[in-house]
Amino acid sequence: MSTEAKSLTKGIQKVSMVEKIKPHLELIAAGLSGLLILAGWLLDRYGQGADSIIAYLLAFVIGGFAKAKEGIEETYENKELNVEMLMIFAAVGSAIIGYWTEGAILIFIFAVSGALETYTMNKSHKEISSLMELQPEEALLISNGYERKVPVSELGVGDHILIKPGERVPSDGVIIKGQTNIDEAAITGESMPVSKGIKGEVFAGTVNMTGSITVEVTKASSDSLFQKIIQLVQSAQSEKSPSQLFIEKFEGTYVKTILIVVVIMFFLPHFLLGWNWHESFYRAMILLVVGSPCALVASIMPATLSAISNGAKHGILVKGGVHLENLGHLEAIAFDKTGTLTKGKPEVTEVIVREGIAKADLIWKVASIESHSNHPLAQAIVKFAKDSNSKELIHPDSLEDIAGWGIKATINGEHWKIGKAGFVGKEQADSFANGIAKDLATQGNTLVFIEINGVLSAVVALKDVVREETKLALDHLKKQGIHTVMLTGDSEKTAKAIAAESHVDEFFAECLPETKVEHLKNLQKTYKTIAMVGDGINDAPALATANVGIAMGEGTDVALETADVVLMKNDLPRIAEAIQLSQRMNRIIKQNIVFSITIIALLISSNFFQFIDLPFGVIGHEGSTILVIVNSLRLLKSKHNPTQITSSSNTNLHA
Repeated sequence: MSTEAKSLTKGIQKVSMVEKIKPHLELIAAGLSGLLILAGWLLDRYGQGADSIIAYLLAFVIGGFAKAKEGIEETYENKELNVEMLMIFAAVGSAIIGYWTEGAILIFIFAVSGALETYTMNKSHKEISSLMELQPEEALLISNGYERKVPVSELGVGDHILIKPGERVPSDGVIIKGQTNIDEAAITGESMPVSKGIKGEVFAGTVNMTGSITVEVTKASSDSLFQKIIQLVQSAQSEKSPSQLFIEKFEGTYVKTILIVVVIMFFLPHFLLGWNWHESFYRAMILLVVGSPCALVASIMPATLSAISNGAKHGILVKGGVHLENLGHLEAIAFDKTGTLTKGKPEVTEVIVREGIAKADLIWKVASIESHSNHPLAQAIVKFAKDSNSKELIHPDSLEDIAGWGIKATINGEHWKIGKAGFVGKEQADSFANGIAKDLATQGNTLVFIEINGVLSAVVALKDVVREETKLALDHLKKQGIHTVMLTGDSEKTAKAIAAESHVDEFFAECLPETKVEHLKNLQKTYKTIAMVGDGINDAPALATANVGIAMGEGTDVALETADVVLMKNDLPRIAEAIQLSQRMNRIIKQNIVFSITIIALLISSNFFQFIDLPFGVIGHEGSTILVIVNSLRLLKSKHNPTQITSSSNTNLHA
């Protein structure tokens, strides 16, 4: 390798390292600030005082730089002071009157808060890039009988594109040639591939599974359904919650009030009460220290982190305190069906055979044929056969896959047809076994018919079955007074069957991502705070729109990144547990806030009446901070047995 190439490689590696470290710089700075505070305290106690001041100054600069920069920039842009500036003033004020340790600790606490906030914001942008990775960058354009690759952005309405098996559909369009099965899980969430033929509509981001198709583009790439999903996620993330708006409004008022009172404290007592300038300045600095919101900050963060840690120990990953807080106020929860209420994979639920045919032998031969197909229904039948029979599968004499219909095969001279009702004869299928097929279909099953030598001999029913814990989880939520809804891309018939089996209060069928968002917005008009539970790419807009988005741990990367809460073990009963944990956290935060505000008010009034000096003010201020932290740490201890949450409606998380 040449010298220039080596230099370029090293340069790239350095840039890569910087990019990896960049999101964590604030956290690193906060950590260094904490170490310098410890060094300063040790030097105060065992070394030279002058050296300790240098350590504290470095702690101020390193720990406070990011928040001070943010505070100054926001003050300049909004023309209004903020809490960041007040914390800096309080820290500097404490240093002016000789209390370097207290000022440095104040900076340290705020630096940690800022670092965690920045980290959360960086994480929230990843789902957009995850979505974009599913959008093909190139398409195979057919023009004048020739094929050529072009960027998807250059496709226009009316263009013809070729999509081969295994490729993602690059743009919304209509099939004009060919027949295939399309995996539309990315759009509808439906676990079963959909058969598509001439005039069948296809969507960007879905997967062509079997046959080659020619598609006529019907929408520009910027107007595709897939792009709408991305836009909906971005739009929902940019909206501020009412609590966030209230906090921002309160912040400005609090800062102005404290600073005005500090200025008054500096001048007014000198002229009205005869205090000397030293006493006035001394009291003003005490006010700036005791009036700083250190205890208020500590009222929320330790409680939040403790609750989040508690949840994590029980498989509930919460991405921020706001989301955990909102869980305690939920009035309704919407659930995706596939992979959330159900297992997400079809399973054999029933096998009906004609009289005189051995069921075990038939299933064994059907599995031998279906083992040559990668269709989810075929794989489910093979799994069912292997679970019930240890015999080795045999190889068919001949095999023909009829795209969109089923499969033909010959085994030991017998001619087999396996597939849809229309593949073996619709009338014959409907009348089979006294119409039992219709009953199975009404229950939400997908049916696979088996014909042997021209005679309909069996039907296999498959269904994406409801999880065992789903009913218990939803019943527990109902006892908490929470309304439950199912949103699914399935047909009305299938949705109705699953809704009845899973015990949801209501359901909406045939939902695309944008209609799921519409239903959620309508629910928000009736119920103030709602959650959405899902696991697929198609659920991302709904997860972002809801007040709280909850993803299943085995879901797609996009769902996991978009959601506010992740159930690591796909354990639905944990939702009720998370709600109870949130309610307990909210109670403790309220206790902390009331206590800290009361102490601040007492310290401020005592300072005005000259009842306390700075050491007692510091003891009261820092003591209140320690007390609220200790109170918050109670959240680390569980007040319940997590294994009983699904069996006892009385289980709770009392503080």
